[in-house]
Amino acid sequence: MSKEMKTIGVLTSGGDAPGMNAAVRAVVRTALSLGCKVKGIQKGYAGLLNEEIFDLDALSVCDSLKRGVTFLYTARCAEFRTVEGQKKGAEICRKHGIDGIVVIGGDGSFNGAAKLAKYGINTIGVPGTIDLDIACTDYTIGFDTAVNTAMDAIDKVRDTSTSHERCSIIEVMGRNAGYIALWCGIANGAEDILLPEKFDYNEQQIIDHIIRSRKVGKTHHIIVNAEGIGHSAGMARRIEAATGIETRATILGHLQRGGSPTAKDRVYASIMGTYAVKALLEGKSNRVVAHKNGEFTDFDIQEALQMQKGLDDFQLYVSKVLTI
Repeated sequence: MSKEMKTIGVLTSGGDAPGMNAAVRAVVRTALSLGCKVKGIQKGYAGLLNEEIFDLDALSVCDSLKRGVTFLYTARCAEFRTVEGQKKGAEICRKHGIDGIVVIGGDGSFNGAAKLAKYGINTIGVPGTIDLDIACTDYTIGFDTAVNTAMDAIDKVRDTSTSHERCSIIEVMGRNAGYIALWCGIANGAEDILLPEKFDYNEQQIIDHIIRSRKVGKTHHIIVNAEGIGHSAGMARRIEAATGIETRATILGHLQRGGSPTAKDRVYASIMGTYAVKALLEGKSNRVVAHKNGEFTDFDIQEALQMQKGLDDFQLYVSKVLTI
């Protein structure tokens, strides 16, 4: 263990994601097993600046694995985007004896982690976001649970859409990324999948597809629409007007952020949390944990934030060929 690393802080920041608690639990228990103290920081960087900091022990994280929320809470913090806020955060860390911090969140959270590292606090980021939009990693905490939650909801919408012979547009989350929409579209057998990375806003193609399907005997039509496209209600009105087929829009919204995490989210989050602590104790800083090509590894935060991530071409092919 590094002689300088005596106390590790942990916080969750940005949008919440199922599995964050598993990562916090892993940080706490791994650090304690290696002789470090652990301090929890509530409400992300806002809680850091407000000194909402408390000691964590092994019992603090009991029964947290199955909980869908982050028990440390989370928030966004405009003050921490300023140089003054960042310097204040680093000073508060030193005041509380925090030598290194594990930051669980998305790209905005990693920007904050990089600033803390700049001002002398060792930081390791752990990717926690349902959007799967961190380019350096093939997995982010919460994505698997969010997809399964949305998949179950879309199955139910399909049932009622079938009964009423409707067209249904189901809008899923993902911010400006289409990964949740793509996976749900394949998993739910959607007739159309609208992805912000690919959609050209040609609604006539969708209308023509619906009409062709009706002519060959298809009595319902499911469209999975990504949050980055949005406007599902207006789209539904236009499709109904053009086709004469009753069309409803359902926005799944924040239910995708809740719920008990899947086994994958619990296990991968646990591994990433442990990895983060080990990285800090090895003297690493300004790094983000990643799962890449089947292995757990880490990247420089600035390098990770500059990476670009596209949709998998073969998954796109699958999504199209299976809608015939």
